[in-house]
Amino acid sequence: MKNLRFIAGLIILVLIGFIATQLPVNEYYFFAGYVVLQFVVLATAWNILGGYAGYVNFGSAGFFAIGVYSSIALLKLFNFPLPILIVSGAIFAGLVGLATGYLTLRLRGVYFAIATLALAIVLETLVSNWSFVGGAAGTFVMRPKDTLFFDSYVKFLFVVMLAMVAAAILIARTIERSSLGRGLRAIRDEELAAECMGVPTLRLKLIATTISGALMGAAGAPFSYYVTYVDPPSAFNLSFAVNAVAMPLIGGTATWIGPVVGALLLATIQQIATVTISSELNLLIVGIMLIVFVVLAPDGLVGLARRVFRRGR
Repeated sequence: MKNLRFIAGLIILVLIGFIATQLPVNEYYFFAGYVVLQFVVLATAWNILGGYAGYVNFGSAGFFAIGVYSSIALLKLFNFPLPILIVSGAIFAGLVGLATGYLTLRLRGVYFAIATLALAIVLETLVSNWSFVGGAAGTFVMRPKDTLFFDSYVKFLFVVMLAMVAAAILIARTIERSSLGRGLRAIRDEELAAECMGVPTLRLKLIATTISGALMGAAGAPFSYYVTYVDPPSAFNLSFAVNAVAMPLIGGTATWIGPVVGALLLATIQQIATVTISSELNLLIVGIMLIVFVVLAPDGLVGLARRVFRRGR
């Protein structure tokens, strides 16, 4: 019953977002809102492996870019509609996540983190030399002129990303409350002990890596329509990797809501700074907030709120 209410709440959230696009609101709010929602998906995806299992992934930009460039390739080949591009991006990135996990998940700690960073660098090098998708020079992508129920394609993309946020949250919450989530937490706490107790650690980590990669790829699939011009530096932007790690840490990695809170807070501050000052401040903002929260709230905002609530009782 609780799950049904939760799903209904997510559906209502998407409907509210759709209704908002029908109101006479400045289009820029949806343009900026898309970026905020995009980071919610990325942070939630990262947390499935990095938060629940404790395996820090620095290759988020690589999985995101797989979704970006798989959609560009499919557009050039078949001109598929956006829903198919999103599913395809999720499948390709999920398969790369599975393969990467199989090759690297026997590594632990900093060695695994370095391996995922190397993956992103290798992928960027390959894409930079792939002329079919524009190579290092980049490529333009034209948005469709007409979209049913929307007077602007940006508003359509906003609702699409909002629906992806709802799906990502539902997936993360389901994992957290399942045997998969309990197994991942056991791996995070003490992997060797979990293996001794019969937890299939490698299988669980492979599942987590696949799901995490698939969500990041899905988040990247609409990106080419959003920016209309894509080159390797934009698709493999450092901000994707940094924010995907920082947002769950700021919000709290122990629960599904932590990455959502961290992403909404940090991404909103970054969008405000972009408009009022400069986008160059975004990484500086991330660094300052990480230092503050590591010192004052190592369990993130959610952990801090729980401690305050317990003291109040």
